[in-house]
Amino acid sequence: MEQRSFRLRELPSGERPRERMQQHGAQALSHAELLAILLRTGTPNESAVHLAQRILNESGGLRKLAESGWEDLIHIRGIGPAKALQLQASIELGRRIARSRLPETVKITCPQDAADLLMEEMRHYREEHFVCLFLNTKNHVIGQQTLSIGSLNASIVHPREVFKAAIRRSSASILCAHNHPSGDPTPSAEDLQLTRRLGEAGQLLGIELLDHLVIGDSRFISLKEMGCL
Repeated sequence: MEQRSFRLRELPSGERPRERMQQHGAQALSHAELLAILLRTGTPNESAVHLAQRILNESGGLRKLAESGWEDLIHIRGIGPAKALQLQASIELGRRIARSRLPETVKITCPQDAADLLMEEMRHYREEHFVCLFLNTKNHVIGQQTLSIGSLNASIVHPREVFKAAIRRSSASILCAHNHPSGDPTPSAEDLQLTRRLGEAGQLLGIELLDHLVIGDSRFISLKEMGCL
């Protein structure tokens, strides 16, 4: 008779690590439960959670497991080459995250700061791209998103999309920018009208529009400095 491995979905719902993680978050799971999610299946005689707990016991705990080589792992009953590679990949990702540093936060203090952040990329676009920077109360950039891509000389964006994205990020303020593929950053009548609409919507929602930049080829124009805001 063919034997098969226990799978996580065969456990009672209250004992399934995936469901518990969904409901309570990863921090609520034990080492064995987190490991079981990576393993996905157990052995013919034990569930993935029981296999995970046995692996931890036999390897001497989480730290010792992280120090185990591929050959050490495949000698543990229930871990084949594929599971050993999965575990090593997960451990290596954890190491890289631990070694990584958060990038320095960009702070916007003037239009030039935003232009320095966006110019090099946006000046090469052949279509108009409408980009929004999302800022916190200290004017640090907490997000960036392209909200619209238009034709050769037209980009369409609605204030609804702009502020929906801003609210989702809990932004205190925003700064918008779009490019002119012609290379000439002179704002159009539509650019001025959109800027006024965005400024008015921001006042209603309590999310300030700091500026709207029009980016050309190595040049830009701040509509705030033009008096449009």
